[in-house]
Amino acid sequence: MANIFSMTGYGKGEHNDGKRSITAEIKAINNRYCDINIKTPKHLRFFEDNIRKILKNSIQRGRIDVYINIDYISESDTVILPNLALAKQYKDAIDIIKQELGMNGSPSLDTIIRFQDVLIAKEDDADGDELYICLENAMNEAVKNLLSMRVKEGIQLKSDISLSMVKILELMGVIYENSNTIVEDYKTKFEDRIKELLGSTHELDENRLYNEIVIYADKSDINEEIVRFNSHMAQLSDALESGGAIGRKLDFILQEANREINTIGSKVSNLDIIQVVIEIKNHLEKIREQVQNIE
Repeated sequence: MANIFSMTGYGKGEHNDGKRSITAEIKAINNRYCDINIKTPKHLRFFEDNIRKILKNSIQRGRIDVYINIDYISESDTVILPNLALAKQYKDAIDIIKQELGMNGSPSLDTIIRFQDVLIAKEDDADGDELYICLENAMNEAVKNLLSMRVKEGIQLKSDISLSMVKILELMGVIYENSNTIVEDYKTKFEDRIKELLGSTHELDENRLYNEIVIYADKSDINEEIVRFNSHMAQLSDALESGGAIGRKLDFILQEANREINTIGSKVSNLDIIQVVIEIKNHLEKIREQVQNIE
């Protein structure tokens, strides 16, 4: 039996290879698709495709936000490079602002180097493979911790859905029991209504009455809907037991179950059954909300 995964979760991983320490954080929430967003230092953006591959090997759905941070331990493996073109653009922009505001003086070097990406910390090109191995190890640990949390939430979701299904099947049993008396109740009410309108001495046309009852019985028969609904519940249970990425499958089954219970509600006029139908629809809606968070 495979696990069920919630689409929400958090995982953090860290790897230190003696030269650098890389931390990877992953935050996941529900989404119809696999939407991956990566925030990483500029000189690590080259590895974004690799990060996506690591994630897609384990995650099929959800909005995934990834945050990568790197701290250098050995100075000899880090090269600090000035981004002269960007620094000049910052200086020119500050000069324009000062001119427009009637201010004197030029921006100091201390001011310019504080701007983002004016100074770039870059790995020695010869250590590119080591850098990726360190990043990969941090990502793998973060993914492992994320999946662990998603499994725990998936177990809770499965438990909650199963409890709701038990209640639904109990309520459907009530509908089935009441459905056996629908036609007889209608016949009694129909006869009483005619006698009320025409008087108790009026002789009823048995053939006409029989035809009316047959027509009503055909229109109000819900046995097929009950069978199909119970079949959908069985499919829902089987899907939960099979596990894996079943979110879309569960959503489809629930749509079909809702279709059947709506048909039952539209066919009957028995107030007791209608009340039970409303309760079942409430439970189905609760399950649907939980299914939206299953991968």
